[in-house]
Amino acid sequence: MNLLKRIHLFSLLGILILASCNENSNKKEGNIAETYIADIKQEFAPDKRVALFDIDVEKLKGDYILKGESNLPDAVDALKQKLDEESISYTDSIQVLPVKEGGKSRGLVKISVANLRGKGSHSAELVTQAMLGTPLTILKHTPGWSLIQTPEGYISWVDNGGIVSLTDEEFADWKAADKLIYLNSYGASYVNPDTKSQVVSDLVAGNIIEVVGDQNGFYEINYPDGKKAFIEKDKAKPYLEWVSSVDQSQEDLVASAKKMMGSPYLWGGTSPKGMDCSGFTKTVFFLNGLIIPRDASQQIHTGELVDSTKNFENLVPGDLLFFGKKATDTSKERVVHVGMWIGDNKFIHAMGDVHISNMDTSADDFDKYNYDRYLRTKRIINQKDEGLLYLANSDLYMAKNDVEPVKN
Repeated sequence: MNLLKRIHLFSLLGILILASCNENSNKKEGNIAETYIADIKQEFAPDKRVALFDIDVEKLKGDYILKGESNLPDAVDALKQKLDEESISYTDSIQVLPVKEGGKSRGLVKISVANLRGKGSHSAELVTQAMLGTPLTILKHTPGWSLIQTPEGYISWVDNGGIVSLTDEEFADWKAADKLIYLNSYGASYVNPDTKSQVVSDLVAGNIIEVVGDQNGFYEINYPDGKKAFIEKDKAKPYLEWVSSVDQSQEDLVASAKKMMGSPYLWGGTSPKGMDCSGFTKTVFFLNGLIIPRDASQQIHTGELVDSTKNFENLVPGDLLFFGKKATDTSKERVVHVGMWIGDNKFIHAMGDVHISNMDTSADDFDKYNYDRYLRTKRIINQKDEGLLYLANSDLYMAKNDVEPVKN
């Protein structure tokens, strides 16, 4: 082989080696970026129901592009810091939510019960519900649907026909207004202070509405979208009066639960119109002034452990019983059901409908199915926990200067 050919061959080998090194380096950087994304997601957003960190890395013309969206600016900053420390060059195309459209990122539910879905489509899974007057964070708007976050942190999609969008100033005005809470299981509002007048809309227990006056035994109310109506005074209560009177007592919790006896089971439901097991317990506690996490697998991580051995002697009314499959060497624990203890070896829960079951193994109505899949019991009454929001100490529905701190 002559000298010229040897030089050409060595040059070609050098180019191939260099290209291979660059390719391996690019792959390594890409893998590191993907690893950091996964690590940050695990740290900041392990539960996608309440935290959004949907980030990808894409290679384009030799540059890495971070794409996607998140409602966690701290997580986005942590990811970029990791990449900077590794000297990985990138273009930041991450959309940090909320995106204010027309300066509006606040929202209020304007109908008795809004269906919240896993995707922006009526055919998508019903994941939860929000009742009239529920404050929302609007993460982003799309034609017909909005991605929102509820007070307990749940992220989902809502039909825009069920909410109103507000600026921070408009939302502050709403919070400063006097309100009432509707306490009858079902009912309606009317055009005039007369139950024989035209119905404006239906109402369910837990609806929170602005009140502007009263006449002839009726409250005059304003809906978030400006509609005016009247509701019977004996079916509602001024919000501040109500919130200062509820204390999650055992008797009140049981009474609230029993008022919903026979209500149909509805996957994703959280209202008397229909509810799933955790939607039932969530609604019971809300009607007693406490917001708890949405799902059974979230509720189980709050409060104090009372029992895990089927020793029900230490349980008190209001304790939450959890059911599912215990962890094994090859599988994680699965929490699939929840009910509330009411005493006398019985608990109330939504399963088919809202009914009472018996844990007494000698009773004729013994609930063997749930007894066999029992996991443990947690007590959330009077507990301080990040996942528990006591309305008496919260400005969620009212301006801060209207809220008087209450010891729990």
